[in-house]
Amino acid sequence: MKNIKIIEVPSEIGAGTRGASLGVDAIKIAALDFMSNFFVHFPSEKIQEENNLLFEPIQSPYAKRIHGVLNIYERLSKAVCDSINGHFFPVILSGDHSSSGGTITGIKMAKPKSKLGVIWIDAHSDMHTPYTTPTGNMHGMPLAIAIGEDNEECKMHTLDEKTKKLWEQLKNLGGIFPKVLPEDIVFISLRDFEKEEKALIEKYTMKVITTGEVRRNGAESVSRKVLRYLSDCTDIYVSFDVDSLDSSISRGTGTPVSNGLKEREAEDLISKFMQNRKICCFEITEVNPTLDKENLMAEIAFNILQRSVNVLMMN
Repeated sequence: MKNIKIIEVPSEIGAGTRGASLGVDAIKIAALDFMSNFFVHFPSEKIQEENNLLFEPIQSPYAKRIHGVLNIYERLSKAVCDSINGHFFPVILSGDHSSSGGTITGIKMAKPKSKLGVIWIDAHSDMHTPYTTPTGNMHGMPLAIAIGEDNEECKMHTLDEKTKKLWEQLKNLGGIFPKVLPEDIVFISLRDFEKEEKALIEKYTMKVITTGEVRRNGAESVSRKVLRYLSDCTDIYVSFDVDSLDSSISRGTGTPVSNGLKEREAEDLISKFMQNRKICCFEITEVNPTLDKENLMAEIAFNILQRSVNVLMMN
């Protein structure tokens, strides 16, 4: 039976829309509304956030609040590393998706020799860099950080020295570079990305599984295919951004996109992944209750969280 540890990251400095820092508490409120005592059962740790930076002038327009993101990475990577070394399975509940680069760093710090696979269930590929970003929002960059990619072939911006130095620190955090190889990433329900990110997907022939494929073939078949593709990996991290769900049910997130997964499709798929012994960490991110009605997004996220953890504990 796995020992679960909940790590809360109520940070939203990487997002372009305000409110994601409230997502963790919204999921807890959903548990209470369902009369569930889920959160009583597991030890938890809360990562100190840097949300005060939202009230300060932006210093790095192509990597907004990057100094705060680096602080989050340092704290979160240590928490994840310590959890794994303490024989806990870390379940991360984060505000915005930028922090997932810190999660990946923590896994690699705890398992430096592991070949880490990533299952990225998200409408977006999050592979922009400060050189290519259309927004400067760092929740669009964590996978570029993980694979150590600048994408200078598609360069649009010239960085000041301070931003460049902080970006290099993020990529090299933990003394491991790169953390993940592009061929060890699988995107699921990816459907909204820019040409600069498409160039990287094509450059590395990265694996993409569409919403249509999940719907046609079902969770069992898709999970087998993904795990077979990542069979060389010794450990696998699953990151679930709620905007992978269809925009008809994912209003409570900053970047909803149509043609996404249905709740049951996502729940079944993640539950199948959780049955595999190589899964070493699970993250749910980007719930934003300020954009929602009746806390629906958080309720869906909690249902997926609860079922996933139950499957983990059974295996």
